Amino acid sequence: MPATITTLVPKWRKRLIAGRDHIKQLFFKGKHTHAILTLNKQLIDVLLIEIWQTLNLPEKAALIAVGGYGRGELYPYSDVDLLILLDHPAKPAEEQALTQLIGIFWDIGLEVGTSVRTLDECIVAAKDDITILTNLLESRFLAGNHVTFTHFKQQYQQLFDPRSFFEGKLLEQNQRHARYNDSAYQLEPNIKESPGGLRDLHNLRWLAIAAGIGSKWTDLVHAGLLSHTELRQIQNLARFLAELRVRLHYLAGRREDRLLFDFQHSLAGQYQIVSTSTRRASELLMQRYYRNVKALAQLRDILLPNLRACIVASPPNSTPLNPRFNNNNQLLCAVDQSVFERDPSAIFECFLLLEHHHELRGMSAPTLRSLWRASKHINDAFRRNPVHQAQFMEILRSPSGVTRALRNMNHYGILGRYIPAFGRIVGQMQHDLYHIYTVDEHTLAVLRNLRRLTIAELAHEHPLASRLMATFERPEVLYLSALFHDIAKGRGGDHAILGMVDARKFCHLHQLPPEDTELIVWLVGEHLNLSATAQKQDLSDPEVIAHFTAHIPDERHLVALYLLTNCDIRGTSPKVWNAWKAKLLADLFYASQRLLRGDTITGNPLSSTQQQAADLLRLYGLRPHIEDPLWSQLTDTYFLRHDAKEVAWHTRQLWHCVDTKTAIVRARLSPLGEGIQVMIYAPDEDSLFAQICGFFEDVNYTIVDAKIHTARNGYVLDSFVILDKHQRSMPYRDFLSYIEHELAKRLNAKTPLKQSTRGRISRHLKHFPIMPEVSLRADENNKFFLLNLVAGDRPGLLFAIAQVLYQHQVSVYTAKISTLGERAEDTFTLHSNSLNQIQQRIRLETDLMKVLNI
Repeated sequence: MPATITTLVPKWRKRLIAGRDHIKQLFFKGKHTHAILTLNKQLIDVLLIEIWQTLNLPEKAALIAVGGYGRGELYPYSDVDLLILLDHPAKPAEEQALTQLIGIFWDIGLEVGTSVRTLDECIVAAKDDITILTNLLESRFLAGNHVTFTHFKQQYQQLFDPRSFFEGKLLEQNQRHARYNDSAYQLEPNIKESPGGLRDLHNLRWLAIAAGIGSKWTDLVHAGLLSHTELRQIQNLARFLAELRVRLHYLAGRREDRLLFDFQHSLAGQYQIVSTSTRRASELLMQRYYRNVKALAQLRDILLPNLRACIVASPPNSTPLNPRFNNNNQLLCAVDQSVFERDPSAIFECFLLLEHHHELRGMSAPTLRSLWRASKHINDAFRRNPVHQAQFMEILRSPSGVTRALRNMNHYGILGRYIPAFGRIVGQMQHDLYHIYTVDEHTLAVLRNLRRLTIAELAHEHPLASRLMATFERPEVLYLSALFHDIAKGRGGDHAILGMVDARKFCHLHQLPPEDTELIVWLVGEHLNLSATAQKQDLSDPEVIAHFTAHIPDERHLVALYLLTNCDIRGTSPKVWNAWKAKLLADLFYASQRLLRGDTITGNPLSSTQQQAADLLRLYGLRPHIEDPLWSQLTDTYFLRHDAKEVAWHTRQLWHCVDTKTAIVRARLSPLGEGIQVMIYAPDEDSLFAQICGFFEDVNYTIVDAKIHTARNGYVLDSFVILDKHQRSMPYRDFLSYIEHELAKRLNAKTPLKQSTRGRISRHLKHFPIMPEVSLRADENNKFFLLNLVAGDRPGLLFAIAQVLYQHQVSVYTAKISTLGERAEDTFTLHSNSLNQIQQRIRLETDLMKVLNI
């Protein structure tokens, strides 16, 4: 590098740093966001032009700004997108100069995205890749040969096809939205790429340019595509997102477009948002964000059909649907756009038509705009109108399209106006690290799950739930329960109890039959109980089943509660549901159903399990009574807590080694189709449970169920169900052998317990910690003690708990390990004579709190 360049690079770097610092200070002193983006662009422009002119570069080359930088919007830490355009392939000396140029860009501290292409290469690349075509759309000349740039613009315009560009960008947008589950309402949305984000605004501008309208929002007003009111709205939304992105960049100190937990609280402080008694400041900030992107999505949906009409001319094809609405090119269109103003019942009518006419892709832009404006007419008088009430219930009772209708009603603000309590949860985040969606998105996901159960082609996904749903009368009862089950979130107090009040008010207003009203209100109040019982209590205990069933009036209530619970859990997060949870819910459902029906099991259930297990053993070729030596050592409790198939599997592994001196470990794929079952038979040791937990922690498997049985001969026969924490893909046969060999080796070595290490907590949990809870009480018969723990999950947590129990010489009888997102909720049945002493229980609770605190 020439000496002059060597001396200039540090100066350019200092100018860049000083310039960026000055712009940052201006921003925090109140400088307008658009001015900040322009100042950033100007700072980089001057530096790049000076560097280009300093070097000996190809005479006919041109330096061109593309992408966001070409548009003139440069965020503090965004990449500087550049195209170096050549009129001919670079020669060796020219390549060396260009390499030096790009190296200087990086040396002075610029993060550049640079492509070097000839004019022909540029046109070919743009033909083949719509991303490149878009990146060049707003290209801007910086330095070099302007004639080369002019030739490029001419050829680009000849290449550009507005119709194919429109279809390509629409497909690209749909694919991008799908990457974010078609939802902007997740815990940590991407300001730029998520639905309703800045990229959607960019798309509208690009399509407006393609249509020949212009690149400014005011151009859309002049073209009649935006009203002046909508212009102000879209400008405000664009300013909000741009300012939020600038603040996020400065706060992160890097290019960061995700609203991570790490930054939400600080950003709320910058907006002077303070926490309330029931809501964190970060939650209030995120609700503001979600409501802004929702409004942006509404404007997007109005503009896209208009832009399509400008670019993709379609022959008019209008079919009357009724006197007030037509099907115009598969879009619902009001004959008279004032219909909603004249007769507000048309508001619900349009959603009914969308349900009944599957060929309709949505609503026309003028109809959407009229509907949006008419939403202000949804007031108390509208809600009390029997016609509107009947229409809403008809929407819920439709054989198809219910989910689509309610999602659209929420999207366009209709649902929140009709049910004001629902309007308060729109965009409300749930920072419980269990739900990954806002309350309204979660609610509609639950409703979608219920609707999917009615589709025969999908019955294989959840066979029991689909079978129950097929015979459930008046399923709208379930849909209303779903709408109201979380409607009181964020108010403080028990949301289930508060939600019952809202549900009852709605049912009375809509004059639902008393039995349906009672069921809906009951479901809202009880919607957490089935899940809590199934995941935290011993379902082999008849008293647990009896206590749970005592709160259920009849079998219809049980079926409804099971269906709502199934769909509720699946609507929280894709990571929460698994085959083990499905089995627990089904087991509790079947046991409660038998009790409600008054079914009596003929004979002794103990002998029934033993007979079935013996029959299975005969099928495997084992001679009669070969099981007797083992079974004689097992107590009745063992046979009550294991089904016949499990008993048969254990017996096949152990009949010949009842008095073994070493630990025996056997593993198999769970019959549920997910996870692994592990059986351990060994002489009893105080540290056995802790050693087992430590091993599973080391191999990154989580225990979801543990049945601990101490036999008469002083041996333990333990059963575990374990799941892979990371859902890794591995050859299971080899891994099962590994578990059997390595776990037995560890138990037989009788090595002292290793010290538990405090695993690294997730950043989610770091910013939204869960207050640990410890509850220890005697069971109804004063035979065992029930230990309930709630804490933020982390690696090594269960092992640390097991160590505390071992140190207090407490035996684990059963364990239910439940992880809900980042939240661990574990339940143990314990046995120890020392726990009868209150001082010993206090010491155990204190030591457990120490390991739960993080």
